[in-house]
Amino acid sequence: MAEDTPFTIKSDSPVAGALMLEIEIDTLSRQGGRSYNEDVFGQWNDGRFLACVVADGAGGHGGGDVAASIVRSSVLSGFAAAPGLDREALRRLLQQANRDVVARQAEGGTLAAMRSTVVLAAIDLHENAVVWAHSGDSRAYLFRGGAPVVRTIDHSLVQQMVAGGMIDEEAARLHPKRNMLLSALGSLESLPEITVSERMALAVDDVLLLCSDGVWEPLGDACLCETLRTSPGPGRWMEQLDTEIRARARPGYDNYTAVALWLHRGGEHDEVVRPLPEPPGP
Repeated sequence: MAEDTPFTIKSDSPVAGALMLEIEIDTLSRQGGRSYNEDVFGQWNDGRFLACVVADGAGGHGGGDVAASIVRSSVLSGFAAAPGLDREALRRLLQQANRDVVARQAEGGTLAAMRSTVVLAAIDLHENAVVWAHSGDSRAYLFRGGAPVVRTIDHSLVQQMVAGGMIDEEAARLHPKRNMLLSALGSLESLPEITVSERMALAVDDVLLLCSDGVWEPLGDACLCETLRTSPGPGRWMEQLDTEIRARARPGYDNYTAVALWLHRGGEHDEVVRPLPEPPGP
């Protein structure tokens, strides 16, 4: 769920004369209209490098939630062992997470068909840069001046339809086949598609959002922007997103999870660095 008090991650050793950024973080994760939550989120940081991840499991209770938790653990532990923004290294983290999910599928039963989407953002607080990687339709957004300047492109059937000019983004959001994924972690026969962004510079007042499809699908980019512009900080934004999702919800609506990261000039906040809270594992 959303935390009552957002917290700030600070650079432990800023480069002399360079702009020092701090990241204020808040989160939201709810089961929606489902009987359990297959979404997970988490973070790791060492004062310079920060990794945040959101994973959305599929495959039923005891399956999807397990897959998402495996992905979170694999990606964050791998990043902690060798933190950095190397694009191929980040790709390998998701490839290893895929192998880890497949290994657990061998136990059979409810785990045999489990899958998980994933989106990872890796940030360098010394060089003020981010690289993200994803598979599936969990998204990362970079907002600047209250507007999205770049986001991940879903690995889904409707996204291919958008790319082909058959429908627009709004029609894709409402399309009956919007949940048909072309890639997710949990397969060795047909390796999942993994997209890694170029290195992107970050600036004061930028906002990053990582979220599962349970957030962006019912709201759309217009609502994300409108609520962002009227929010003084990430805590209030998470509250507004929660309210909007509930207001637009249909029976049996999806789990929804979001991690918001607001970038401030160093020295604006005094909170003590602490781990990002995580929902209990399966």
